[in-house]
Amino acid sequence: MAQVTRKRGRADEDALFDRELDHLPPEARWREWMHRVEATIFAASEPVGRETLARIVGKSCSIDLLIDDIREELRGRPYDLVKVAGGWKHLTRPAYADAIRSAFGTAVSGSELTQSEVLVLMCIAYFQPITRGELSSFFGKEISRDLIGHLRGAKMIASGPRSPTPGAPYTYVTTKEFLLQFGLDTLRDLPDFEALEDAGLLSKEKLLAGDIPAGLSSGEGDGEEEDASVDSEGAEFDV
Repeated sequence: MAQVTRKRGRADEDALFDRELDHLPPEARWREWMHRVEATIFAASEPVGRETLARIVGKSCSIDLLIDDIREELRGRPYDLVKVAGGWKHLTRPAYADAIRSAFGTAVSGSELTQSEVLVLMCIAYFQPITRGELSSFFGKEISRDLIGHLRGAKMIASGPRSPTPGAPYTYVTTKEFLLQFGLDTLRDLPDFEALEDAGLLSKEKLLAGDIPAGLSSGEGDGEEEDASVDSEGAEFDV
C-alpha cells in the first residue's frame, strides 16, 4: 500500500511539473530548458541519459540541439559537456589535468593503472569477451590473477559469459566505468585497431611476440578466476 502511495505521489508531482512552458516566449522557453538540462547533469554523479533529460523538457524539444547550445556557451570554460557511457556528463578539459593533479596530488577521478594493466585492459576492450587464458596466449606469458583482480577492483572490467571452451572459464568484458574513465560513449568509439597499427602506435605482432612489460606475469599462476561477485551490468560486447 505504501509503495502504491509513493507511486501516486510521484505521478502527481509529474503532473504538476510544467515541461512545455507554453506561457513563455520561444527564446525564454529554450533558455529555461537549457538551464534545466545543465543543472540536472551538473547534479548527477553518473552520466545522464536522453530518457532522463526528456522528462524535464517539452515534447518538441531536441535534446541534441539543446546540448549543442549548452556546449557552445561552455566553449571558453575549463570544462565541457561530454557524451560518455551512454549519457552526458560535465568533464574538465584535458589541458587542466596537470593543474588538477598538482592541486590534489593525483587525478581527482579514475584509478592509476600501470602500463601492463593498460595493455591488458586495451586487449579486453578490443577482443571481449575474452578469458584470462586467451589473454595469456595473446601476450605469450601468464596474465596474473592479481592484475585481473586490480582491473576488477577498479571497476574497469567485469565477468562476462562463460566461455564454451573446456572448463567453461569466465570471460572478461569492459564496463560502463571503463567508458567513463576513457571518455568513450560506446565501444564503437575505440580507435580502429588497424589504424593504430598503420600509425605505428600499436603492433599486434609485438604483442603476440611478448614484447610487453614483465609486470604482466607477477602474482599467482595457473587457474581461472571463479569469483563472479562483479556482474557485467553496463558491459558492451559489440565493438
